[in-house]
Amino acid sequence: MENKESLDELRREIGDCRRCDLWKTRTHLVFGDGNPNAKVMLIGEAPGFYEDKEGIPFVGAAGKFLNKLLESVSLKREDIYIANILKCRPPKNRDPLPEEIEACSQFLDRQIEIIKPKIIICLGRFASKYILDKFGFSDADSISKIHGKIFVSNTPFGILKIIPMYHPASALYRNELKEVLLSDWIRIKSLFLK
Repeated sequence: MENKESLDELRREIGDCRRCDLWKTRTHLVFGDGNPNAKVMLIGEAPGFYEDKEGIPFVGAAGKFLNKLLESVSLKREDIYIANILKCRPPKNRDPLPEEIEACSQFLDRQIEIIKPKIIICLGRFASKYILDKFGFSDADSISKIHGKIFVSNTPFGILKIIPMYHPASALYRNELKEVLLSDWIRIKSLFLK
């Protein structure tokens, strides 16, 4: 219950955030969703159109595909915690700008500190770069070379396994990535069963 209260407190602290210009075009701030005591945390880059409408991460087409990926490794959304680097949707789903990441990433950092996950799955190149840099892997290759690999970091809250993955939305635009994503998730399935 303590983690839930800490997350609720952080959400209140963020309030009607205006730390960057994204507040001007957002419908809802998308804080995060899921089990506050999760062993597994998924991190994406930013909310999309449907997430902005509902205020919940990964509820659009990419979210539906993500649910299938979770099912493939016997996980449910209520088992994990999902958040994004940015809490507001960039206009037309454009890439996050460095100043937006700078303004918003402190909240993701605090979510990680509160949840203390054992596994972080980074969804897409922006999330992978941010998390790998944060935990000391700043020389990591591009997502096309490191997807599905496991990076191990010793953190103040214990051993953390970081797994970069292609973003589920990428498979919606490039059909050949569906099999790659599914294969990557199935290959790491044993990590969730421990």
